[in-house]
Amino acid sequence: MTATPSAADAGTMQIGGDLTVNRLGFGAMRITGPGIWGDPPDHDQAVAVLRRAVELGVTFIDTADAYGPDVSELLIAEALHPYPENLVIATKAGLLRSGPNRWSPDGRPEHLRQACEGSLRRLKVDRLDVLQLHRPDPAVPLADSLGALIALQQEGKVRHIGVSNVNEEQLDEAMELTPVVSVQNRYNAGDRSSEDLVDRCQADGLAFLPWAPIQDADKNPAVGAAAEAHGATSHQVLLAWLLARSPQVLPIPGTGSVRHLEANVAAAAIHLTPEEVAAISGGH
Repeated sequence: MTATPSAADAGTMQIGGDLTVNRLGFGAMRITGPGIWGDPPDHDQAVAVLRRAVELGVTFIDTADAYGPDVSELLIAEALHPYPENLVIATKAGLLRSGPNRWSPDGRPEHLRQACEGSLRRLKVDRLDVLQLHRPDPAVPLADSLGALIALQQEGKVRHIGVSNVNEEQLDEAMELTPVVSVQNRYNAGDRSSEDLVDRCQADGLAFLPWAPIQDADKNPAVGAAAEAHGATSHQVLLAWLLARSPQVLPIPGTGSVRHLEANVAAAAIHLTPEEVAAISGGH
C-alpha cells in the first residue's frame, strides 16, 4: 500500500459518459445520528470526515435526503461548498423517515419533485449530478416515479438519473423509459443476490454502487487469509475484492470516523491476486 492513501489508487471510471470519478467513493449515510436519524454525535468530526475524504482523493460522494433526514446533505454543503470542480455528488429521493431506522417508500411524483427541490437547496447547487430513485414504491407505477425524475432532468435540475434497490426487471423498465447511469443495491462478498445486476452494469456501462459493502467480513475464511497476506484488515480486503469484481463497481464505504475513512481509502491500493478473488467469491 502507498504511504499516503488515495482514492485515485483505485483508478477512474466514467458516470454517464461525462463525469469522471476515482473508483473509491464515500457514502455519507453514517455521518448522521444513531439509526441514521438526527444530527451526528460529533458535528465537527462529521465535517472533518467529509473534508478529509476530499483530501484523500475521493471525487464521488453518495447521499440521500432520507439520511437524517436532510442532515447528510446539509453537512456536505457546510463542509465542502463551494465544491471542487471534480467532485460528483449523487443523492437519492423516494423514502420517508418517521424515526430512527424507519424507512418507507414514497414514489409519488409530487413527493419526488419536492425532495429534489429540497436537495438542491441543501446542497446549494442548481443541478444535481445524479438523482437516484431510492426504492421503487409498490403503490406507485415505476413509470410514474421515473417520469418525475425525467421531468426534473428536462428542466435542468438533474444531470443524470440512477436507480436503487431494484431487480433486473425493474432496471429493464427504467432503461426503456430513460438513460440510467447507476444502480445502487446491497452487495458484498456474503450477499450476492445482485450478482446478475453487477454483470449487467458491466455489460451496459452503468456504475454499480454496492451498499453494505463490508458487512460480515469475518464469515469468509478466504478474506482473513488475504488480509494476512497483504498486511491489511478484513474490511480493506472486502473493498479490494469489490474493486476487483468489475471495473463498473464503485464502492462507497461510509463512516463517521476519520481513522476508519483513511483505512477504507487505503484499500484502493490493495491488489488481490486472481486466486484470492476467486477464493473470496467462492467462500460466501
